[in-house]
Amino acid sequence: MSKCPFKNMKMSKIRSQIGLAVLAFSLGLLTTSCNSKAEHRPSPPASDSVQVNGVSINVEYSSPGVKKRKIWGELVPYNEIWRTGANKATFLNTSGDILINGETLPKGTYAIFTIPTDSTWTIIFNEEWDQWGSYNYNQNKDIFRLIVTPSKSDFDERMKFTLTKNALTFDWEELSYELTIDTP
Repeated sequence: MSKCPFKNMKMSKIRSQIGLAVLAFSLGLLTTSCNSKAEHRPSPPASDSVQVNGVSINVEYSSPGVKKRKIWGELVPYNEIWRTGANKATFLNTSGDILINGETLPKGTYAIFTIPTDSTWTIIFNEEWDQWGSYNYNQNKDIFRLIVTPSKSDFDERMKFTLTKNALTFDWEELSYELTIDTP
């Protein structure tokens, strides 16, 4: 017959041990629940980052899905300002000055807005990055605008940005564009 492990423990110590076990179990459930909710959002948060010649660059956005919808010209209307994602405005942060398609983007954080048309898109870097959607977009805060021609690509259910040492790439549905990145 084995000895009872609690025989020589005081009741208060046993309660402490049980309390700690319950707390650890509860925290584990809470963490799992929070992670699960983020993964099951309609437009979950996403990000990518890269180092280019000692400069840290990070892009953060909410990643909407196609979900059998017509995206271009309907969900994302043509000739209107778009937050380039869902929820909060998509933003890019850089720890130093960088060049995007040859244009200087100073060290800082910037919203990325888009005005799509059926043939070309205007990509906008704007200094008012911390906002919901594009409802408060102010053209006077634009750092610069770029005109790009998106190309056909393989189908991507979720919108995504990819950063590499020389490019920022946008992919969603069956369209893609790439902006070059360098340092001055």
